Amino acid sequence: MGFSFTHPYTFPDPYKTRVAYFCMEFAIHQSLKTYAGGLGFLAGSHMRSAYELQQNIVGVGILWKYGYYDQVRKHDQTMDVLFQEKVYGFLKRTDIKFSITVFGHDVWVTAYYLPPEVFKTAPVFFLSTDIPENDYLAQTISHKLYDSNPETRIAAAILLGEGGAKLLEIMNWVPGVYHLNESHALPLAFHLYKKYTNISEVKRRLVFTNHTPEPGGNQQTDILLLEKMGFFCNVPLQEVKMISGTKGQLLDHTLTALRMAGLANAVSKMHLQTLLNNWDACTGICPLLSITNAQSYSYWADPEMYAALASSDEQVLLTRKRMCKRLLFEEVADQNGEIYDEKILTIVFAKRFGGYKRPELLLNNIDRFQQIVTNADRPVQIIWAGKPHPVDYTGIAMFDKIVNLCKTYPNCSILAGYEMRLSRLLKQGADIWLNNPRMTHEASGTSGMSAAMNGAVNVSIPDGWFPEFARDKENCFVIPPADISQPDHLQDEADAAQLYDLLEHEVIPMYYDDPGRWLAVIKNGMNDIIPEFDSRRMAKEYYEKMYGRVQECL
Repeated sequence: MGFSFTHPYTFPDPYKTRVAYFCMEFAIHQSLKTYAGGLGFLAGSHMRSAYELQQNIVGVGILWKYGYYDQVRKHDQTMDVLFQEKVYGFLKRTDIKFSITVFGHDVWVTAYYLPPEVFKTAPVFFLSTDIPENDYLAQTISHKLYDSNPETRIAAAILLGEGGAKLLEIMNWVPGVYHLNESHALPLAFHLYKKYTNISEVKRRLVFTNHTPEPGGNQQTDILLLEKMGFFCNVPLQEVKMISGTKGQLLDHTLTALRMAGLANAVSKMHLQTLLNNWDACTGICPLLSITNAQSYSYWADPEMYAALASSDEQVLLTRKRMCKRLLFEEVADQNGEIYDEKILTIVFAKRFGGYKRPELLLNNIDRFQQIVTNADRPVQIIWAGKPHPVDYTGIAMFDKIVNLCKTYPNCSILAGYEMRLSRLLKQGADIWLNNPRMTHEASGTSGMSAAMNGAVNVSIPDGWFPEFARDKENCFVIPPADISQPDHLQDEADAAQLYDLLEHEVIPMYYDDPGRWLAVIKNGMNDIIPEFDSRRMAKEYYEKMYGRVQECL
């Protein structure tokens, strides 16, 4: 227990409050595979901005032995899943070992430390059960991010929530505020309740961020299973039911977090309205506010493009953009054997392959799709990329469908391995960053922010963060959304028709026929994305609106 921790930098007065930031995934650097998608990208940007602002924050996560997974290909180019052990020489081992209880058994936990100087982030601790003191089953708790086994996911929640709190206590670094970034680490709230035996004392210390209205991100679990596994940190079941407001057999993780936190936030103004609509009829929830997600300008923005923008050197800006397209096209050639042309308009769809994100929307009407991709006068190139969950067979089937379609068209490609390195290449090389979620399903979304920081033009449904940024045909293009009261398949048809019309009649003609106006849209997007969607604004707002105010709201 000899590891000694002192926060390695001093703090300006506005940022002196000690904050522990609990998150199941962190996308900090390509070489650190502790993330799946948008939640991780958001957390990584937050840790970078916390460092830049010298905020008194410590991140708490899990060191996933096999990461999320490595997205590779089968012999026919369709997608395959590889779980490969990760080794990180840049993480510092601590000699800390302590136990948590899972299913009535002691599980031993150690921690690894990411110092700020490695990637210019706030300090982050990563918990692991993959140590010799544990049997194989206990070791698997920290093996795979979002493991497909429900009990393993519950055990990971106990590891992050209770284990993370215990780690901070052992290091004698007790936060003034605990930030529950999504409900994955909900046992943290019960650990605090067990410690202080008073829900008001928990509320004084706990804030909560919800990142999605999707059912998959708002879990409900049998309360007896959770009790057997130790999810409630030895708080008696009747007390659990009382403080969580649970009436039946299912515990709603998001609703419980909203009832045990002192303050909670949505991640865009639209998402706040969705949360209010969803939870308005529920009693006992904490005050809700909005802090829109953002991405780290210092990490994601292309410095050469911004230097050209600042000096009003349009030629240099365009030259740099063409160079970035060439770098992306080397990856396309390597993976798909296609040679792309930097003069041709390039459309990119790259994000998690989840149902509501609709990666296949461009294919909704194959005749209209073919009309666009075979137009010799105004040609386009299309690139898809994204990682479905390793057992989301519907998402994998969609990936494979696009793989086979791309074999037919030399100007269509799909790339495997959508992680931070490929994400940067795609954003730097895209002319159009396409975002077409089913309306009201995107809580925030952040990929379009960092795309705009690289001279890509957003073409998007006006959902999540996007309405706070969009000036249609000035800094982006807005896809007019379908009536959300319609069945999903009718919404998809209507949205696809609007997307085809927008591409054929406005976006593609502007790129080829009015390059001056196209460049103006690029420049407006690059200017308008900062500072509002730089994560430094977001990190400041968390201190001003959440960490500094949670006790005032009681």
